Amino acid sequence: MAAKVVPQIFIVFIFIIFVLTCVLTTTYSIPFVVFHGIADKCSSTGVKRFTELLIEWSGSEGYCIEIGDGVRDSWLMPLLEQTTVACEKVKNMSELSDGYNIVGLSQGNMVGRGVIEFCDGGPPVTNFISLAGPHAGIASIPFCGSGVWCILVDYLVKLAVYGSYVQEHLAPAGYIKVPTDVKGYIQGCKFLPKLNNEYKNHTNSTYKERFSSLQNLVLIMFEQDTVLVPKETSLFGYYPDGSWSSVLPAEKTKLYTEDWIGLKTLDEAGKVKFINVSGGHLDISTSDVKKYVVPYLENETSMQLPVTLPYVTRLSSMFIKELVGLQDDDRLLLHTLPN
Repeated sequence: MAAKVVPQIFIVFIFIIFVLTCVLTTTYSIPFVVFHGIADKCSSTGVKRFTELLIEWSGSEGYCIEIGDGVRDSWLMPLLEQTTVACEKVKNMSELSDGYNIVGLSQGNMVGRGVIEFCDGGPPVTNFISLAGPHAGIASIPFCGSGVWCILVDYLVKLAVYGSYVQEHLAPAGYIKVPTDVKGYIQGCKFLPKLNNEYKNHTNSTYKERFSSLQNLVLIMFEQDTVLVPKETSLFGYYPDGSWSSVLPAEKTKLYTEDWIGLKTLDEAGKVKFINVSGGHLDISTSDVKKYVVPYLENETSMQLPVTLPYVTRLSSMFIKELVGLQDDDRLLLHTLPN
């Protein structure tokens, strides 16, 4: 009888050790939010699938935050207003109260950075992962197409890109920077000069302090990107003032050397990752997503959390999907082309 009891006790002991080990070593990943690009919406196939995959691969909770009605407002709502809407949404999400990460897609990076720099009383942002963000501006309106909204966009741009009407009714006008009209840009552009602390003698230390508080800034440029002009704007590179002749790398720009927003501070602390990937605008391989995006969304904080059956079930589901799902050379198109 005693001989039978010993193995049973041993089994129970091993089980307890296993449970305790799981409890002590389980990691908690802070949630993330996705801000989509222009002419897109959270419910589109590309953005929805991307968000779902990030949740699966990182083990973190994730949310795509919609601004207004999606496509239409991504074009016509001024970026300062979009940022205000996003700020209120993140402040009202209890899931983000202890901190969160941001993944920005194209124009969504403008909203994401606006939330970081302008959102008073918002929850802290730990990592900012930027895919094809027009951080230093663009020299022309992104390719639109032939739909009714694109005809309207064309008309508005011809009126005068730095005029008040265009600035108030066309979102991308808020980050158009014509290198041969820097004076007009500073005086008329309503969003990017503020975001990048470009106003002379009006440098806002709060914006710099908030941006430089990031733990990681991941900047991803697409090597075959023809939507962003120049494509190097994804890495804070841009044309020198007064010239279209060449593109300065980030570290040669005044924004960096004079540290207007804390980019140099972050870089010198080893917190900036400048990354080039193959592909057109927001056309990324699953292997690159796993290599350059997912690591900054997982295992941020170690916490003593119990391992429950739903958690185990979720892990099993993720493992099966990895076996039969997307392969590493598959590509994800993270935007919807306008009609």
